[in-house]
Amino acid sequence: MGKKNKKNKKAKKGPLVAATGQVHGEIARNVREKAKVEEAWKVTGRPKLRRPPKNYKYVDELAHLQFELIKLQEWVRIRGLKVAILFEGRDAAGKGGVIRRIGESLNPRICRIVALGTPTERERGQWYFQRYVAQLPGKGEIVLFDRSWYNRAGVERVMGFCTDDEYEDFLRSCPMFEEMLIRSGTHLIKYWFSVNDGEQEKRFRERVRNPIKRWKLSPMDLESRKRWVEYSKAKDVMLKHTDTKRSPWWVVDADDKKRARLNCIVHLLQQIPYRDMMPVEIELPPRQSDTGYKRPRKSTQKFVPKFY
Repeated sequence: MGKKNKKNKKAKKGPLVAATGQVHGEIARNVREKAKVEEAWKVTGRPKLRRPPKNYKYVDELAHLQFELIKLQEWVRIRGLKVAILFEGRDAAGKGGVIRRIGESLNPRICRIVALGTPTERERGQWYFQRYVAQLPGKGEIVLFDRSWYNRAGVERVMGFCTDDEYEDFLRSCPMFEEMLIRSGTHLIKYWFSVNDGEQEKRFRERVRNPIKRWKLSPMDLESRKRWVEYSKAKDVMLKHTDTKRSPWWVVDADDKKRARLNCIVHLLQQIPYRDMMPVEIELPPRQSDTGYKRPRKSTQKFVPKFY
């Protein structure tokens, strides 16, 4: 009887021991993977703010800042940081342009761009923040929100897409929601792109004339022009309620697109305490030697026609 009990106890422990071993194995793999990532970079101290020359060239400065963004990205990945960046502002204020310049040099698996469309009927019946929560960054991720939950304080308020009660509830709950995000370890950065009336009209007219940019001009954009003052008032109320000490709004003067991009990226780099990093030079391994492998004949494959 005693021997059987001992056998049963051993049998019961078996799966638990195996599971524990799997967990330890996964932890070990993660540690090794992280060590490999860190081996690819040399940490050389704090980054120094580079003062541009008076006669700087936009492309040169952008290239320099994009390289700094790559360093920031790697620091976020190695340290497991969570970074959410919100881009709001007038239509044609240049939000999309700066988002593209930030994301184009980064790894899309680490830096995601989120631009949600009109909520579905199901989403309208959810807690307002619910569909945005699903898009928030996990550890080692950066998320760029091309418009965000602040739609309720802007377009939904002005266009009457939400009730007065829903709007008032948003103004009360938004600071608490963002406080929870920050306390959970998320770096939350909010940018408002400001453009004057004349410059916005100039950009709208350019979109009308340019077929490549015409898709950017939606019926909602045209309606926003008609309701310029209402949008201004809505923005003022929004800032009054949601510009807090822990989650401030940073206003970008976007009358000059290129300067706005550079200024925004420089400021972003200053908001997250990353370390100056340089990629380690690596040697390209030799290609596997040919041991008699024969490629299939080209006639057996379908090639794209050489049109050019």
